[in-house]
Amino acid sequence: MELKQLMLFRVAAQELNFTRTAEILNYAQSTVTAQIQSLESELGVALFERLGKRVILTEYGRRFKTYADQILALSDEAKNVVGGQGEPNGTLVICAQETQCTYRLPLLLKEFQTRHPNVQLMFRPGVPDDEIRVLLSNGELDVAFLLEPPVTSNSLIVEPLCPEPIVLVCQPGHVLSTLPEVKPSDLVGQTVLLIEDGCHYRRAFEEALNSAEVRPSNRLELGSVEAIKRCVMEGIGLAVLPEVAVAEEVNEGRLAVLPWTGCDFSIVTQLAWHKDKWMSPALKAFIDLAREVLPSK
Repeated sequence: MELKQLMLFRVAAQELNFTRTAEILNYAQSTVTAQIQSLESELGVALFERLGKRVILTEYGRRFKTYADQILALSDEAKNVVGGQGEPNGTLVICAQETQCTYRLPLLLKEFQTRHPNVQLMFRPGVPDDEIRVLLSNGELDVAFLLEPPVTSNSLIVEPLCPEPIVLVCQPGHVLSTLPEVKPSDLVGQTVLLIEDGCHYRRAFEEALNSAEVRPSNRLELGSVEAIKRCVMEGIGLAVLPEVAVAEEVNEGRLAVLPWTGCDFSIVTQLAWHKDKWMSPALKAFIDLAREVLPSK
């Protein structure tokens, strides 16, 4: 087997879509299919199962991915060490939440690509913070951005980058916008819009309501911050969201921030990597630039 096959397999295992894999790697889809079939033939097992238009990893595929990740990481390490120049190259696998990907990272990624064009960045989006720590510990991620209260860990190095204030927002002119402060009891009879479970600020908000024995009239769970914002602007309900995600709409008067006093969210964007992770030139360059670009206050 070749390293090119392993890299193709890793992308396919992440995307679970051969068409998307071909687009990412700039291959013809027939090439992706042929390379996967060649790898399966060499190993003597099926790595993927085709269920109609869906593609999923088999048990053998999940086992093989662990080794493929390790081989590719070792290959990058060897090239960097033996090359002797220390010029960042290779691949970094990164994970971040939707809010960070949309509002914090574009400038960082643009600047990183400008400075280090030989480094390929691969993102794994939509992973809950608790699962991210497992992936870091297993070596499946090089570095990750956490969005939660300050973290301490025996196995990870976690570095705070910037606080992320969480605000309760509503449609301008909402009946609660006239109050000097908004407490959990004020949400009785209101509809609240919630991001999918696994989010720390959602958890803190719901705990505040439960502690006050408050039951909103309705809870709507949506899969994205953008969807929640649009629903709030239409007057469907209230939502707690990171301040950075609603700053533009608040400044333009399309959303209003309520003076919420129900709980202290204490959410921070943090950068995390395994304490035993080899600090390749690419990883060091990415961490250094994150410290430089993302706000520290």
